[in-house]
Amino acid sequence: MAVEPARASLIDGKAFSQTLVERVAAAAARLESAHGVKPGLAVVIVGEDPASQLYVRNKGETTLKAGMRSDTHRLPVETTQDELLALIASLNADAGIHGILVQLPLPKHIDSSAVLDAISPDKDVDGFHVVNAGRLAVGLPGMIPCTPLGSLMLLKDQLGDLSGLNAVIVGRSNIVGKPMAQLLLGESCTVTIAHSRTRDLPALCRTADILVAAVGRPEMIKGDWIKPGAAVIDVGINRVPSRDPAKAAEGKTRVVGDVDFNEAVQVAGRITPVPGGVGPMTIACLLANTYTAACRAAGVEPEDLNG
Repeated sequence: MAVEPARASLIDGKAFSQTLVERVAAAAARLESAHGVKPGLAVVIVGEDPASQLYVRNKGETTLKAGMRSDTHRLPVETTQDELLALIASLNADAGIHGILVQLPLPKHIDSSAVLDAISPDKDVDGFHVVNAGRLAVGLPGMIPCTPLGSLMLLKDQLGDLSGLNAVIVGRSNIVGKPMAQLLLGESCTVTIAHSRTRDLPALCRTADILVAAVGRPEMIKGDWIKPGAAVIDVGINRVPSRDPAKAAEGKTRVVGDVDFNEAVQVAGRITPVPGGVGPMTIACLLANTYTAACRAAGVEPEDLNG
């Protein structure tokens, strides 16, 4: 009888994120009961982009589910940069708001960098402000970008102590690649950041005990790029044509990651699926950051949300 090849264990980000939201909700309730502080998140969206509207609605619903204050500011597409900056200034000054998130992309007439830099670093729950990037780089407390933070939580839940492991991150963005490297360095991993000019990328990936794919190219990383038994975190969310030719002809799409899942699952020890892996962790970590920001504003030590 033929022996079926081993398949990687799936890292269920959806289930973990639901547990994390429950932990955040319980911690937020204790913060409000003991100190009279109700964590508050303000989300700002400019324009009518359907995907952005959906994301914002999901963030608002999950925030309320966690027992937090949720303010959504929906601005028309013709809103000027000065008007948006004035709103951010008022939110910075609002003691009841502990986290501010400006939904990207913004209309082309608005400078996204200027807007993100205007958010108080202590309320920057996306973790994109240069001050928070600096804090992370030198190991000081700050706001950590949600996707890398969620990825680290999943890795620690699966692997426990990460010290001494070789980690390769494919992608060097300020949003995922670089902060992911800093977090793994903080866990005493040996970290390599790979990118478009890396020589012999497949060979480098095969050295990784932890492989993080955050390059934005659908199914780029193949099964033979992966070290047997490695933990694979696929951050990519890419839309490609449906496998059904008729549906593809109608413009129907499917979502895939940066890793060729069907190949990788035969080699890796653990792997995040797409969808259902890293994606659900982003909103959960946004709430965790908002809770942390509320604690710091109140001079209270945040609870450990890792369980």
